[in-house]
Amino acid sequence: MRIPIVQQIETLVQEIPGWSPLDQLYTLFNLAYLTIDTQGDFLEIGSWCGRSASVLGLAARLLGNTTVHCIDLFPEKKDWRQNTDGSYSFMVEIDGVTYGSYQEQTVWQEPFERDIAPLYENHSGIFDLFTQAIERSGMEAVVKAYRGDSEICKRLATLNIDCKLAFIDGDHSYAAVCRDIHNVERVLVKGGWICFDDAFSHYEGVSRAIEDCIIHNPHYGFCQQMTRKFFIAKRLQNS
Repeated sequence: MRIPIVQQIETLVQEIPGWSPLDQLYTLFNLAYLTIDTQGDFLEIGSWCGRSASVLGLAARLLGNTTVHCIDLFPEKKDWRQNTDGSYSFMVEIDGVTYGSYQEQTVWQEPFERDIAPLYENHSGIFDLFTQAIERSGMEAVVKAYRGDSEICKRLATLNIDCKLAFIDGDHSYAAVCRDIHNVERVLVKGGWICFDDAFSHYEGVSRAIEDCIIHNPHYGFCQQMTRKFFIAKRLQNS
C-alpha cells in the first residue's frame, strides 16, 4: 500500500518484453483503477507477452472482484513466415480455424530479428512467455487468457460477462480494428472505457478506425489522446 503505484508498475514490467511505454502503462492503470464505482471486468485484445495485462491485473487485484480477460493469437515460432520483401507475417491455426496477422502492415526484418525472433530462443511460443509473466507477477488469480481473436467476445457475451474497460491492441489493419471495436461493444457496458494502443502514430488503419468508429460515433464521448500513442473514449450512458 505504501509503495507508489509508479514504482510497482516499473518493477512489474521490467522483465516483460513488449513495446508499451511506461507513461502509457501508468495511464492505463489509472483509468482502470478509477472504474472502482462501475461494475464489470477488464478486457484486452492483443496481449503479447503480458506487459499491459500485468498492469491491468494489478488494478484488478486492488479493486477486487474484477477479472482481466486477455485475448491473443499467441503465435509460435513455426507460425511466422518471411515475405518476399523480407518482412514477416504469421498464420496460426486454432481449433481448425486459420488466423492471420501482420498481413497488411508487416513486421520489417530488422525489428523482427531484434525484438521478436529472440523470444523464441528459449520458448516455443508467446503463450509460454505470457503465462510466465502473469505467474511471476502473481496475477494468475485475476488474469484469464484466451487463444483466438476478438470473436471470443461473442462467447463472453453468452456467459453474461460485462466489461467496464477494453484495451484494443490487436491486428492493426483498418478492417481488423473496426471488427475488434464491434466485437468489444458486445460486452462493453454503458459508461465503460475503450482504449487503443498505437493510435494516431504510425498505423493508419488504427487511426482511421478510431476516427470512423469512435470519434464520429455519437455513442462515444470524452475522446482524448492521452499519451503519444494511447487513445481513450467513453461509451455514453445513452448509447
